[in-house]
Amino acid sequence: MKLHKKISFGVMAAVLAISLSACGGSNGGSASNSKSDKTGSGNSGQKQVTIEYWHTYGEQEEKVLMEEVVPKFEEEHPEIKVNLTRMPYEGLKEQVIAGVAGDAAPDLMRMDIIWVPEFAKMGALQDVSKMEGFEEVKSSVFDAPMETNHFDSGYYGVPLNTNTKIAIYNKTLLEKIGLTEAPKTMDEFVSASKKAMEKGAKGAIGISGAHVWGVSPYFWSLGGVLTNEDYTKVEGYLNGPESVKALETIVQWGKEGLIIPTMLGGEPGVWDGLKNNEYFMIDDGPWFFSTLMNEENANFNIEDTIWTQIPEGPGGSRSVVGGENLVIFANSKHPAEAWTFAKWLTTEEPQKMLAKAGLIPTNQKAANDPSVLKEPYVAEYVKQLEKALPRPPIPQYGEMETIVNLAIEKAVRGESEPKAALDEAAKNIEAILNK
Repeated sequence: MKLHKKISFGVMAAVLAISLSACGGSNGGSASNSKSDKTGSGNSGQKQVTIEYWHTYGEQEEKVLMEEVVPKFEEEHPEIKVNLTRMPYEGLKEQVIAGVAGDAAPDLMRMDIIWVPEFAKMGALQDVSKMEGFEEVKSSVFDAPMETNHFDSGYYGVPLNTNTKIAIYNKTLLEKIGLTEAPKTMDEFVSASKKAMEKGAKGAIGISGAHVWGVSPYFWSLGGVLTNEDYTKVEGYLNGPESVKALETIVQWGKEGLIIPTMLGGEPGVWDGLKNNEYFMIDDGPWFFSTLMNEENANFNIEDTIWTQIPEGPGGSRSVVGGENLVIFANSKHPAEAWTFAKWLTTEEPQKMLAKAGLIPTNQKAANDPSVLKEPYVAEYVKQLEKALPRPPIPQYGEMETIVNLAIEKAVRGESEPKAALDEAAKNIEAILNK
């Protein structure tokens, strides 16, 4: 059965609301791989199959993809050509929905990890756990990024690249309070933060915003949870005793003035505050290191910081997983060839190639390879990934996140007690899950 006949009326209505221009040319502002040829033949004399691959890589990443990764794959698999289309992120989700409904989706795509369960529920994606070699892929990659592909009883993609956040300390402020290394536990961290504030810091605990992405490393490390282990229940978990205590602790930090002003939209921004010796600690992903180190007049020296794991609390040292997954669409014209490419992209060699552009591999061997770890900060991200957690891989996550974000902000701003805010959020999310 063609997929577009299975899509819900709600999705079809969303598609009808999209302008024709959104579904127009597939170039997305970037030329396709010039090496691809739908009618050519490989070195073996076989007729070649061309697979269509939509991606969202930046310029430097795309350069590595086109000049190193795809040529290497096509050399090893001359029967398969890869046609690349770089897609703009703005409006991409709607364009993918339209492509799926109109039977015009590509064979495979690099997709934001939080979209995968939603598209899986639509019936838009292949369950790759049923494909040959899946278990080998699963055992080769980090657990948390792999989990972001899980839906129902299957897996609807493989993790292509990943990231997380680590703690980044201002070395000058550490030295001012008599420390030569970063705090390892939450208790040590809070104590050090108070001392940093006494020494003139404008902020000490680097929560960047009152939302899941900003708060979750602290919320989880303090023992909070969003759902049960299989992501099917929120009541009693999001508003359970451990979660309430975790949010109460964060709210108390705010009352004491320990959290950086950025959390509620204040200034300076996280990196400006760190660079100017105003913030004791921030957390962030690996992209900011590479951006700042390559930015002209950035006035930033990596040696002025100490980067390490999120401080360990009752829930451990936790952080949040980001990144992109590789998915194969249910209406792929060439699913076997698409899976061959997807499997290959998760292996060590192509993962190390893409790491040159600053992407953290999901393949564990690649991530721990000396050539990848040569950047001084990468090792800490790889180490943190072993303890990082995914946001709930459920189709309703977008709605859930909006509700949780509101609860966090109300509690932090003093508009609601933490327990009341989480009770209301849990009730509203349960209603969505039970629709």
